[in-house]
Amino acid sequence: MEDNNQQNILADIRQTAEQSASQTDLLEKIVKILDGAFEHFTWTGFYLVDGEHLQVGPYVGAPTPHTRIKIGEGICGAAAESGRTIVVEDVNADSRYLACSIQTKSEIVVPLIDEGRILGEIDIDSDRISAFDSKDAKFLEQVAEIVVSKLRTF
Repeated sequence: MEDNNQQNILADIRQTAEQSASQTDLLEKIVKILDGAFEHFTWTGFYLVDGEHLQVGPYVGAPTPHTRIKIGEGICGAAAESGRTIVVEDVNADSRYLACSIQTKSEIVVPLIDEGRILGEIDIDSDRISAFDSKDAKFLEQVAEIVVSKLRTF
């Protein structure tokens, strides 16, 4: 992924955030932008904190059986608990993985953090092994910052 491409997508996401009228509108539009921009993203979505759980939010991809995940469980729950981005090169080699699809091979989860508080996360699956790297993590962390900044206004 080229840096110019990333910058163009970030500009599109910033503009979308500015124009979004609600949390749902914002999250739905951003998952569509991300999913459409990267062919290796096969499931792109948000999970939002709901008490001690993560509740699935807007997403693009096949239906998931994991619509509610306890914080601390699975890769999503681990990212929410630690407040750190998690990149899994091979989900079948990670005991934390909660299987959603036999096609999923790798995953990246980026927390949405507002002043130390976890609001939710961006969760992206790929049907390719080692689909995500540090550039993806940095890019998605920038997306998360834009989302959190806009969420403060709702």
